[in-house]
Amino acid sequence: MRQSGKDCKRIVIKIGSSLLYSGAGKIDLSFLNEITRQISDSLKDEKELVIVSSGAIAMGMSVLGLQARPGEVSALQAAAAIGQNEMMNIYRRAFAKLNLVCAQVLLTWEDFNDRKRYLNARNTLLTLLKLNSLPIINENDTVSTDEIRFGDNDRLSALVATLINADLLIILSDVDGLLDKDKKMLIKVVDEITPQIKALASSTQRNTSVGGMITKIQAVEIAVKSGIPCVIANGRRHGVILSAINEPGKEGTLFIPRKGSLCARERWIAFGTKTKGKITVDDGARRALANKKSLLSVGVVSTTGAFDAGDIVGVYDLAGNEFARGKAGISHKQLDKVKGSRFDKEVIHRDNIVIL
Repeated sequence: MRQSGKDCKRIVIKIGSSLLYSGAGKIDLSFLNEITRQISDSLKDEKELVIVSSGAIAMGMSVLGLQARPGEVSALQAAAAIGQNEMMNIYRRAFAKLNLVCAQVLLTWEDFNDRKRYLNARNTLLTLLKLNSLPIINENDTVSTDEIRFGDNDRLSALVATLINADLLIILSDVDGLLDKDKKMLIKVVDEITPQIKALASSTQRNTSVGGMITKIQAVEIAVKSGIPCVIANGRRHGVILSAINEPGKEGTLFIPRKGSLCARERWIAFGTKTKGKITVDDGARRALANKKSLLSVGVVSTTGAFDAGDIVGVYDLAGNEFARGKAGISHKQLDKVKGSRFDKEVIHRDNIVIL
C-alpha cells in the first residue's frame, strides 16, 4: 500500500459541483483560489496531477437562470454546451495567475469502450503531463446522452485513474468522508468494500448534482480493485489536497487497495467498457472460470443481448450475479446454437476473462 507522499507521484483529483458553487449559484472564488494554490504547490513538488471536474451543467444553469436541473436531455446538453466554456475560462484564469497551463479534455463512454481510443486517450493524457500541463477532464455532456442520464464524474475519475495508472485518487466533496450508520462518526479507513459499507452510502439531494456517496463508493470500488488507494474528503478543509497526498489517511476516509490488483488490460475489460451482452453459466462453468479456465459452450445456460466476437460481455451465475467479464470469442447468434453442447472454440478464452 502506497501511503507516503514520496510514493504518490501521479494523482487524480475529482472536484464536485457542490464545491465549485456558492449558495448564490456563482463560482466560489475563495474555494477555487485555495484549490489552485494547493495544486500549484503539489506541482512544484514534482507531482503529476489530473483534475476531473464537474460543473458544466451547473454553470450553464447559472448562466441561463435555471433553478432546477432540467429533465430533458436536450436541455441538459444545451446547459452543458454553455457551461463548459464558462467553466474552462474560469479555470484558465485561475491557473494562469500561478503561471500554470491547463488543458481541456472531454471524454465519452466511447473513448473507453473502443480499445484504440482508450489507448489514444491514455497517450494524450500522459503527453500532457510530460509537457507540465494540467489536464482538466469532464464528460462530454453536450453529445453523450448516456453520461447525462446515468453517468457521473465520480466513476469517470476512477476510470481516468485506472487509465493513467495513478498512484492515488482523491474525491473531493462537501462531506468529510464516509460516515457510520448514525451519520455521526467518520470512518477513517476502509480495507474492503463490503455490502455493509455500501449500505452506509446515500444519494445527493442537490439540484445541480448527481450521484452522492453511492456513486463515490462505486468509483472507489473500481479504484481499489485496480490497486489504487482512494481518499474521499471534504474539499473545503484547509490544505486537504496536500494533506491527502502527503499523508493519505489523515483527511477523510482512506480506502485501501485490493491485493493482487488487475493489470492495465484487465482493468479495461473489467471497468473501462460497457458490456454488450450477458452470458449465464452453470455452477461447473463458474468453478472452472474461478480456476482460470476458459469458458466453454457446454457450460453456457443462456444469453441476453446482441454481441459479436470481440465485444465485452458480462458473465453471470444461476442466481443472477455478475461474477466475471470477458471478451467474447464468438457472437451471440453462434453461441445460441451451440450453448449447452461441446464446441471446438472457446466462448471466452481464459486470457480474456476477468473475475470480478
